[in-house]
Amino acid sequence: MPVTLPELERCRPVFEDLPGWSEDIQGVRRFEDLPANTRNYLKRVEELAGVPIQVVSVGPDREETIMLQNPFA
Repeated sequence: MPVTLPELERCRPVFEDLPGWSEDIQGVRRFEDLPANTRNYLKRVEELAGVPIQVVSVGPDREETIMLQNPFA
């Protein structure tokens, strides 16, 4: 993050369009069962962030969490 306001003012957002999905993913419990566009989106987020995604939430309940890696290990 830029430290000064002039540096921040020179920043420009970079937008990237990715295909979406219309499937309901709330009942999905395994990464492999997510729609292809969902998996591709998550992989792109990993690439941009430079870190692996460890947990994916597909709903508000605790059971609606897909653990890709154990973040507590």
